[in-house]
Amino acid sequence: MNKAIELLRKIQIHPLLWMVIALAVATAHFIELMMVLLIIFVHEMGHGAAASFFSWRIKKIALLPFGGVAEMDEHGNRPLKEELIVVLAGPLQHIWLIAVAYLLFLTGVIPEKWHALFVDYNLMVLLFNLMPIWPLDGGKLVFILFSMSFSFQEAHVKTLYTSLVALTIFSIILMIIAPLTLNVWVIIGFLAFSLYYEWKQRRFIFMRFLMERHYGKQADFRQLKPINVAENEMVGRVLEKFQRGCKHPIIVKKLNGKETVMDENELLHAFFSEKLMSAKIADLLYTY
Repeated sequence: MNKAIELLRKIQIHPLLWMVIALAVATAHFIELMMVLLIIFVHEMGHGAAASFFSWRIKKIALLPFGGVAEMDEHGNRPLKEELIVVLAGPLQHIWLIAVAYLLFLTGVIPEKWHALFVDYNLMVLLFNLMPIWPLDGGKLVFILFSMSFSFQEAHVKTLYTSLVALTIFSIILMIIAPLTLNVWVIIGFLAFSLYYEWKQRRFIFMRFLMERHYGKQADFRQLKPINVAENEMVGRVLEKFQRGCKHPIIVKKLNGKETVMDENELLHAFFSEKLMSAKIADLLYTY
């Protein structure tokens, strides 16, 4: 019960949304807008409820003039299974929404016109969110998929490249079939800006991933995945090989052919606490 109350406290309504509501009232599209807002609200609450179940840190659940967002204060160190559930929890809400609407239609509570429109809006929001474009749910699923095989940094970059290609294809299609749809172009502009901002912040995002890992996210769920390095490799380059969901024993091959093993915490401590950002692995072998 406390989690539900705390989740409701995270809800925020963007000031511009009130203007959109007023415009909808003035143009006699209030019911249609309320349908869309209900769908978006339930979708985002799905993300929030799943995140709350796993005790994630939720910053806010915001309703925006062009959609919604459930913003988490997590930086890539939760189990991938957890993240998959949290991401899918939004799209899954559309299933029961459509089912309930159908039951209300069968019992005569809502007329066929509004039922058909509600189903169309649900499918529209669902399909749009599943497009492989960051920061949509589809883009987050792509990130999870890449994270299973690549390091955090490489998976992040590949996700942004994939998103750019998908957004470009989507924009070209819209130029052909609906070149004058203003609302859609506003959303495309938002997605393009989000991609650009994410790209500019990619190094900072990677540092947050490492810092969170260093300062307390040492979960037991990680599978062991050794990283083989030479002793003359830079500490920063080795950290770039760190992968989500894995704990990394660092196997160092010395120049004399012998091998030694370091814990990943030693690298993180040297990088963040000792500020040995330009050090080589060999320097740590003598330090520790």
